[in-house]
Amino acid sequence: MPKSAESAVLGGAYVDLDQLLALRYKSAAQNPASSSRVVGNRAGLKLSKLKGRGVDFSEVRTYQPGDDIRTIDWRVTARKNKPHTKIFREERERPTLLVVDQSQQMFFGSKVRLKSVACADLAARIAWQNLAAGDRVGGVVISNDRQIVHRPYRTAKAVARLLNGVSECNQDLKPGNVDGSASVDEGMMRVRRLTRTNFRIFILSDFAGDLDRWQQHLHQLARHNQVVLVHIYDPLEQHLPPADHYAVTDGQSRLQFYTGDRQLRNKYAQRFAERLETLKQMCQHDAMTYVAVQTDNTSLDEMVWV
Repeated sequence: MPKSAESAVLGGAYVDLDQLLALRYKSAAQNPASSSRVVGNRAGLKLSKLKGRGVDFSEVRTYQPGDDIRTIDWRVTARKNKPHTKIFREERERPTLLVVDQSQQMFFGSKVRLKSVACADLAARIAWQNLAAGDRVGGVVISNDRQIVHRPYRTAKAVARLLNGVSECNQDLKPGNVDGSASVDEGMMRVRRLTRTNFRIFILSDFAGDLDRWQQHLHQLARHNQVVLVHIYDPLEQHLPPADHYAVTDGQSRLQFYTGDRQLRNKYAQRFAERLETLKQMCQHDAMTYVAVQTDNTSLDEMVWV
């Protein structure tokens, strides 16, 4: 589907590979070292430069005044009978893995695009930015009935193969398809088997279904990796539309409802707010980050994900 020049994001019900490849040249991707970070420890905060990258041992040298005594290498000091200290450098690479949810519950949207399209759009931006930063990039694409695994590599071809899998699964979505929650659960199990330690894992989903099950997966991953939850939701999931009579269909059945009941509107908004808060509480972990993105957010060019 074409994108709006005004919105500068991919719009509509479907995406294709060419659109995802073109996102490589977005402004944020051209400057991945920018200090303007949008991936924060909580929604709305900025990411510390030190959190995304670790430190790696470089060498041992003679102790100099001002060196941190906590970095003294006592074995070398005892052997040479002279104080020596360990020198560390910023870790240059942390493999990036994207978990891209293209299952049935993502095939929904009321403004600008469907959640599945927003998810694909964000996945491409994150992949290209991390590749430009020098990281190996891979991913697991989850559809209704399969999980496509792409191991991390530091090449544009590898990212293109990942995005091709995203576009294929995106275009397989149709109204009335089967529920894909079982595939999502299996996909998360495959992610846990693939990532052992020191990965940076972006999980792009609406996190539908059993949040206790999500928590099990996420906290297992966060034991040895950095996990970023990118929560994609539609404004209609947060609040009911203005008071009126409406009809909706999934392609097979049709439902009519009235949104003028104040009690119904309040309960609807409260249920979403409670689920949102539960997701945020799940991320109260040193190795986890929560970021919320609405489908009608048109400021994605300003976001930096490295």
